[in-house]
Order: sequence, then C-alpha cells, then structure tokens
Amino acid sequence: METFTPYSALAGGALIGLAAALLLLFHGRIAGISGILGEALRGGARESGSFRIAFLVGLGAAALALRLVHPAAFAGADSLGGAVPIAVVAGAGLLVGYGTRLGNGCTSGHGVCGVSRLSKRSIVATMTFMATGALTTFVVRHLLGVGR
Repeated sequence: METFTPYSALAGGALIGLAAALLLLFHGRIAGISGILGEALRGGARESGSFRIAFLVGLGAAALALRLVHPAAFAGADSLGGAVPIAVVAGAGLLVGYGTRLGNGCTSGHGVCGVSRLSKRSIVATMTFMATGALTTFVVRHLLGVGR
C-alpha cells in the first residue's frame, strides 16, 4: 500500500460519480459497465442509441489520455509489481463481467449507482461481491500461494 494516494483516489471516485450522474441525467441509464458492454456486444447499441459505444470509447480514451499525460500512473501495470501477469488480471476481469451479466447484475451499477441511492438490494449485492473478492484473494494468495 505504499503507492496509495488519497487525493488521486478521491479525484478518481469523483470522476466516476460524475460520469454516472451525467449518464443518468442525459440518457436515463445506470452506469453499469458490464451491462453497457454486454448490450453493446449483442447489438443493443443500435436498439437504444449509441451512448453505449460512446461510453465505452470514453473509458478507453480516458485511460489513454492518462497514460499520455501521467505515464507514472501505469508503472508496474504490466505485471502488477511482478506478482500477477496482466493476462491473468484481464482474464479475471472478463470472468467477473461475465458472472455479473449471468447474475443479471453489475458491480459498477450496484456499487456506484445503487449504493448512492441507498438501495438495499444494491448494498447487499455490493457487500456480497466485495466479500467474495476478499475471500478469493485470501484463498489465491495465502492458501494457494499464487502472486506472492
């Protein structure tokens, strides 16, 4: 945790909240990334406008802009400090996205939009996936010894 910076974390959280609020304000949609990506991949962007494609392009463009403006933010991103290959991290992210779509939910939709509305369902869902993530990390790192 030596690289944690509360100001950049606060700024990142504020930008995520702002993006979610703007999407809700202008399109009446919840910013659930797995849902947006899933619908865009199955052709849902044509059915309800191009906001999904624009949102996804914006996510990628923001990461690219940060990389260009502040490359140090990506230091160690190739292997997360040498502990876990980036391909494993990407695969894990895809599995999480697939699982949330399979369960008709979305971590960002519940965790950002639902919790901010004090939705009991979203609070329980967020607590569930956070606990599952913590348990998985404990098992993989401490019981299986991967990524030490």
